[in-house]
Amino acid sequence: MGPLEILRSRILEVLSGQSGGVPEWTQELARGDDAGYFEPDGPVWTVHRDVATLVAGPRALLLQALHPGAMAGVHDHSRYREDPFGRLNGTIRWITTVSFGSTEQARRATGFVQRIHEHVRGTYPDTAGRPVAYAAADPDLLSWVHLAFTDSFLRTHLRFSARPIPGGPDAYVREWAIAGELMGVVDPPRSVAELDAQLDAVRATGVLRVDERVQDAVHFIRHPPLPRLLLPVYPLLFGGAVAALAPWMQQLLGLTPPGPIGQAGTRTILAGTAALLGPAAAVGAARTRLAALASPSETSRSTAEY
Repeated sequence: MGPLEILRSRILEVLSGQSGGVPEWTQELARGDDAGYFEPDGPVWTVHRDVATLVAGPRALLLQALHPGAMAGVHDHSRYREDPFGRLNGTIRWITTVSFGSTEQARRATGFVQRIHEHVRGTYPDTAGRPVAYAAADPDLLSWVHLAFTDSFLRTHLRFSARPIPGGPDAYVREWAIAGELMGVVDPPRSVAELDAQLDAVRATGVLRVDERVQDAVHFIRHPPLPRLLLPVYPLLFGGAVAALAPWMQQLLGLTPPGPIGQAGTRTILAGTAALLGPAAAVGAARTRLAALASPSETSRSTAEY
């Protein structure tokens, strides 16, 4: 195995939990009874198949950590320090299945996450030290996580991808609201203006804050225990995540965005990673399912470029 093949296997191991081949759950996307919730090559497909999602992930984690309820849930119930990539793989699996799978697969993946959420509850101290009860299924926490994902995937795509979003940014926010509703989010945003307004509304409550737990989480997101081969390039991905944050988010987290040269480095790393990974397996599996639905008597397999 040459150096590039080794590098590719390390990236796949971090993202999918296995270094070679396609995970079984990804292969399952080739089967199903319908096209799924999202239009093929539409806004969600376009954004979620793009390699810029490698920057969206860290950005979403940084943003989620600002809510003390979300941070407490991760701190109290997640083994992110002992098994950081296990949690990452689970999140990737849910987003990918909802994005490219059939409606039944999307509902099943969402139900699995919701069953886990049933046990995520506890208390966190408010600014005065008084305990505040939280549960992962609380409407405000469900909404915040959805806002963090939506804002992060959209902003990183607009900043680091050359691929236009069909229908524009509003179309992506409107489509991905379906995923929020599946998870139980009440009134998810359906336009960029609504997304910004809901983020500003949460900010105005004063609930978002940085404490010792958040600082520890930010340090961990900034310095994850990656395979040695990936350590030189990750700072450029993290820097891209910081650059894509709104100024008030950067200030609250105490993070300084990289300049134009650093962001150009992020784009270079993303382009190289896209070339190294090749076709997106989930999109190829989804196209196989669509082809089978269109021509049940034929077995065809297609792939899509990243």
